[in-house]
Amino acid sequence: MARKARNKQLTLTWKRSIIGQKEDQKATIAALGFRRLYQTIVKPDTPEIRGMVKKVEHLLEVTEE
Repeated sequence: MARKARNKQLTLTWKRSIIGQKEDQKATIAALGFRRLYQTIVKPDTPEIRGMVKKVEHLLEVTEE
């Protein structure tokens, strides 16, 4: 069975500082591509990205498109 192409996107905004957070959470923020606080990036809605977002959801604002 062929899968339908996913065109969904996630808009992620980094809202809270990583000061005092665990090293793995700091690494996840960097791996998502964030460089500064209040930066907004758009990522494809994949299970891998969803897992990364779940790990640091308390630091981000997430909007589905």
